[in-house]
Amino acid sequence: MKMPVYLDYNATTPIDPLVAETMLPYIHSHFGNPSSSHYYGTLAKNAVENARKQIAHMLQCELDEIIFTSGGSESNNLAIRGIAFSKRKKGNHIITSSIEHPAVSEVCRYLELNGFRITYLPVDSFGLVDPQSVIDAITPQTILITIMHSNNEVGTIQPIDEISSITKSYGITFHTDCAQSIGKVNVTTGKSDIDLLSIAGHKFYAPKGIGALYIRSGIKLEKLIFGANHEMNMRAGTENVIEITGLGKASELVDEKLSQYIKHMKKMRDNLENGLKEFFPGIRINGHPEKRLPNTLSVSFKGLEANTILSELVNIAASAGAACHSDSIDLSTTLKAMNIPNEYGMGTIRFSTGRNTTEEEIDFALKEIKTVIEKIGSRNTVTPGIEVKEKVKLTRYTHGLGCACKLRPQLLEEILKKIPLPDDEKIIVGTNTSDDAAVYRIDDNKAIVQTVDFFTPIVDDPFDFGAIAAANSLSDIYAMGGKPLFALNIVGFPSSRLPLAVLEDILRGAQYIAEKSGISIIGGHTIDDTEPKFGWTVTGIIDPKKVITNCSAVIGDALILTKPIGTGILSTALKQNMLTDESITELKEVMIALNKNASEVMMEVGVNACTDVTGFGLMGHLLEMTKGSKTSANVYLQKIPILNKVLELAISGIVPGGTQNNLEYTSKHVLYSDKISDVKKLVLNDAQTSGGLLISVQKEKANLLLESLEKRGVDNAEVIGEIIPKEKWDIIVKE
Repeated sequence: MKMPVYLDYNATTPIDPLVAETMLPYIHSHFGNPSSSHYYGTLAKNAVENARKQIAHMLQCELDEIIFTSGGSESNNLAIRGIAFSKRKKGNHIITSSIEHPAVSEVCRYLELNGFRITYLPVDSFGLVDPQSVIDAITPQTILITIMHSNNEVGTIQPIDEISSITKSYGITFHTDCAQSIGKVNVTTGKSDIDLLSIAGHKFYAPKGIGALYIRSGIKLEKLIFGANHEMNMRAGTENVIEITGLGKASELVDEKLSQYIKHMKKMRDNLENGLKEFFPGIRINGHPEKRLPNTLSVSFKGLEANTILSELVNIAASAGAACHSDSIDLSTTLKAMNIPNEYGMGTIRFSTGRNTTEEEIDFALKEIKTVIEKIGSRNTVTPGIEVKEKVKLTRYTHGLGCACKLRPQLLEEILKKIPLPDDEKIIVGTNTSDDAAVYRIDDNKAIVQTVDFFTPIVDDPFDFGAIAAANSLSDIYAMGGKPLFALNIVGFPSSRLPLAVLEDILRGAQYIAEKSGISIIGGHTIDDTEPKFGWTVTGIIDPKKVITNCSAVIGDALILTKPIGTGILSTALKQNMLTDESITELKEVMIALNKNASEVMMEVGVNACTDVTGFGLMGHLLEMTKGSKTSANVYLQKIPILNKVLELAISGIVPGGTQNNLEYTSKHVLYSDKISDVKKLVLNDAQTSGGLLISVQKEKANLLLESLEKRGVDNAEVIGEIIPKEKWDIIVKE
């Protein structure tokens, strides 16, 4: 497999071969503890102190002004919190900028919760802080000013010398985050008024997980990590000798070859920028035209979506400056602060070159970018007969995934409150409940049940996507005890990005489900879209006297779930190529499985309430049930079936945005046991696609229902809780 061209050096850099070579002896033979006095300890201690000397020489500071940390984030925390708590008696005011990295801004927000006042300075359209705004913000209570040296997104370099001179004249401590600057521009402390300076090794060809903090002599910090008196009693913990030696060597290389590095990175960056300007004269370059890192290019393509561009640029590694959702455009903090218009901001890509970037790579990148932008920028530039040489992976063509793309529940709730309820006595189930299907009475013995559902791909294979989307669309009919009759296709298709053969495969997958469910597809509607979308409008029939809604649960009922949860997390992992074939197969099988048998068994046994578990997650749909039924519910975490690998992936941060939105929405209604972690809360709120039925049934019938479900092939069903009288909390989750 050919590796993509790497143009994301601001995110991280590879370890320089000379750095790796320097580290090797301390991996194998020089393994001593630097605090030990014997031969092995002395070797390690000497290595640590040599690295300290290399960093000090690069920064033109004293040896005892360098403290080793685990990286830029720890350095920033130690600097900012260290000053804040050591000077709390003198004042509680801190000044920072509105474009800081989270390793600074989140520390400031933490301090705000602990009695400190933070001023966030604005920036101009280039991302520059005005030194006068610093002066204007200073008060007698100001104890710290922290402004980044250069911005990680647009590369703008701040007037640090001028700002640090201001802080010195006022007797205020000054800190700067230099994570992005070291190795790209000259950074020294010798002639500056910088008091604290943070370094992150992995940004300049040293390993990840190592950094340093420059602390000017005389500056007093309250330390974060307590223990033995390592690092001049400023940072307890046995030194990470292996990575410290790598950081030292990387600093030595910067000290010796910075001008060479700058010249090369700038040439590669300028070649890319000039090439893009030639192809697309209307693009916007973000950041200061001159006061900018030599390797950084933030470019905005008007009217396009960054995630869509990157999903097509499979042979280029770069970063997006915005995330576009179904209900919003999330511009980065930096782009917002610079007041970049949405139509530009939404299409912002950051390219960053490195020491090893070649002219051939830039030429290749330009061709790839030109092809992609022309293809998605104008739907008429490519005919519907477009050919795709490799096997199509549908998740590449969407920035959202399945039911996780639903409108945020907080927003939907506010909108629906403003819409008047219809006045029609034949409506049995409408917008007055949270059911996802509507029921309309024809006569005393017959009613129409109807629903609509569609979403973006959650799997790569078009046939499977069509089948899953169709199965999901049928679920709302089954949840009400109805019998589906026919379906209409709802299609959004990017004909300029995908061949029509892909749409044919999607429709074949849907036809497969139609045959399994015994219904017909008799029409539909299609639009040309920027990404694939598919689903059904389904019409069915139901006995108006036997309609099962989600708002008729009864106190004492058992709660039964018929499918395991976690499909949203697994789908997100699939898109990121983090699932094994075995996990992909399991995921598909769960989502393609119809709720038909479960529905038929439910109607035979007789139940009180039911809902299917889809985009709002288990907690969201149970919340709709308890609120509609004016009850509460106990749920037992250990009894809830969860798909394999889900918890492991959630721990690593593989969680869709829709799941996070669900947790935010339900958290004020759900009481979790103290023993339930935040990660497990996310799993319980995971945005499901084609999930199972959540059934509220008389406790006496629970075993009969489970036995009947198993006989009909529904073998994952579990009792997960019970309905209880209305309490302060709508749902109580116990371990």
